[in-house]
Amino acid sequence: MSDLIGTITDGVIKKTSTVNSDSSNNSLGKDAFLQLLVTQMKYQDPLNPSSDTEFVAQLATFSQLEQLQNLGTTMTNSQSFGLVGKDVIMKAVDSNGSTSYYSGTVDFVTVTNGKAYFSIGGNLYPADQLDTVINSDYMNQLPQVADTKITYNIADPKDADIKISLGFGEHSASKAIVTIDGKEISEKYITIKDDKLTIKKEAFDELEEGTYRISISFNNSYETTISNKVTVTVVNKPVEEDSDGGTTDGDKNEGDATK
Repeated sequence: MSDLIGTITDGVIKKTSTVNSDSSNNSLGKDAFLQLLVTQMKYQDPLNPSSDTEFVAQLATFSQLEQLQNLGTTMTNSQSFGLVGKDVIMKAVDSNGSTSYYSGTVDFVTVTNGKAYFSIGGNLYPADQLDTVINSDYMNQLPQVADTKITYNIADPKDADIKISLGFGEHSASKAIVTIDGKEISEKYITIKDDKLTIKKEAFDELEEGTYRISISFNNSYETTISNKVTVTVVNKPVEEDSDGGTTDGDKNEGDATK
């Protein structure tokens, strides 16, 4: 259980740090051991054969170890299923070493190739990215974003408003970074006032027709990032004519630009 659940303090289950070490380069696995055993028996001196007692004992030890490893994996996955319906914070580190936190409710748990994954807001996260399990009261203290579907009409452009909460107490934020389809919006297009985040219409000017996901990252202690609540759909993109009077390749049918 230590892989998933640590000590409980004030209703918050704190993360227990674990270190995964890859010993594949300096230890003998079961398959390699069997290959060595077969090779030694194949080339042993028929006049002075080796005793197989030690090999059989080591093979039994490997079998027991494999069973324990499989049991440990099964127990860890079983504990993951117990987190369905719980509010969690996931921690992810990208290739550049940047750390991001994602919060939400575990909708279901799936196991692929013996590894458990949490479904949170329509995305799958490996169970080993679990940072914190929290109760609902604590979750309400973190920054929140309301489900919002924005329709941006190029023929009648308007600013977009998103209802948010910056959080409370020590977990509150003072500002937010907004990205559309992975591209960060300049802060000059973002304003936050009275639990409302406004994206100025100029931020959508370069978008083609289609639906894009908007991600909002807060500067609170957990650097909370919420990327599954807001989308923007761009419609009525003007048709541009090429020099021959036809439409350009940039024009897309409805749905072609969905991100």
